[in-house]
Amino acid sequence: MKRRLQKKYVVLILGYSVLLLLIPYVLDYRSGSAPVKHGARQQKCPDLEGTMALWNNGARSENASDPAAAAAEDADRSRSKTHIYLHATWRTGSSFLGELFNQHPDVFYLYEPMWNMWQALYPGDAGSLQGAVRDMMNSLFRCDFSVLRLYAGSANISTSFIFGWKTNKVICSEPVCDAYKRHEVGLVQGEVCAKCPARDLRELERECRKYPVVVIKDVRVLDMAVLVPLMRDPALNLQVVQLFRDPRAVHNSRLKSKLALVKESIQVLRSKKQSDKYKRLLVPSGRVNRAESYVSSAMELICDNWLSDMLLVLNAPAWVKRSYLRLRYEDLVLRPVEELRRLYRFSNLTSSPALESFVVNMTRGHGYSSDKPFLISSRDAREAIFAWRERLSVEQVGQVEAYCSEVMRHLGYQRRNWQKQILSK
Repeated sequence: MKRRLQKKYVVLILGYSVLLLLIPYVLDYRSGSAPVKHGARQQKCPDLEGTMALWNNGARSENASDPAAAAAEDADRSRSKTHIYLHATWRTGSSFLGELFNQHPDVFYLYEPMWNMWQALYPGDAGSLQGAVRDMMNSLFRCDFSVLRLYAGSANISTSFIFGWKTNKVICSEPVCDAYKRHEVGLVQGEVCAKCPARDLRELERECRKYPVVVIKDVRVLDMAVLVPLMRDPALNLQVVQLFRDPRAVHNSRLKSKLALVKESIQVLRSKKQSDKYKRLLVPSGRVNRAESYVSSAMELICDNWLSDMLLVLNAPAWVKRSYLRLRYEDLVLRPVEELRRLYRFSNLTSSPALESFVVNMTRGHGYSSDKPFLISSRDAREAIFAWRERLSVEQVGQVEAYCSEVMRHLGYQRRNWQKQILSK
């Protein structure tokens, strides 16, 4: 009798277990086989369309159909603290652009704050680091510099460590240091600033909160879509200045600095390693030219990212376009005063004769070549623009024009013509 009862219990338990296992499969089958209603939209991958949907899901409103509301929004923006991200890539002239903000007395300027992160997380691919880059940027714009300690290792974080400190006007000027006066326009000399005593991060945070405009210059945001959550935040009031340059000139400059760009070029390439389109780029053509191969291969991805950014902005709401400024390096150095005024108007800053004289002098120097290509100095603007003509081979020019053709068309750069000027009006 007991054995029969035990068998019944075992059978019941087994039957109940089987039933529990079958329920999820039945539910999945019913949901998967449900008929699709006519006109229903199929779900798509989170590509450009998905990013565009994010623009309209944020707290900021679309005022395209209401000029009065748009004007009121712009007025509120001018009264609030402004945060600006200089969106650029390597060797586009971004350090020079950043220096125009570094010189302004109303700007707290942060030079390449994400560099330490990329070094600490190497060889992580650039794509996987984009979220960390955005989070760090969000903290820095709010004058919270404690995030820098996450990537400093054993180094002691102070003012003598961050934001290009040896040439940073805020760090080298009163009250942080008495080497310079903030309102005086002129390049900061590294050997002078190096004598400034190191200050605690909290002191620099307090100084940051005093400034009406905070500017971050960096080259590690690969895709402007990464900035969407920050641009949607009305409290942050983020504006983006994107700097472009003739891809042939960028390629020439990258080759010139190839040894310094190898590691970051590899990180950029690894972000696309799963794509068939880029598999051929991951294998250098030869050991002798390994550095050149990596740096050259990354150029194609840079042009793809540029094109993606341009299409994103083209289809963005009006409030995004009011918070975005596109700038060409060539325009900046050929028409420095005009472009400086346009840049400052967008940034809620006021120009001055001293600042305008500074930008003219920086673009009217002698020569282009430098033993230290990352050093900011006065150079001959026209030679800097057209140097690629003499330094790149016909084959190299043809390659860049082939995989950057769409970007060049959108930006107004004409394809190779040795008889005419390359810049369109």
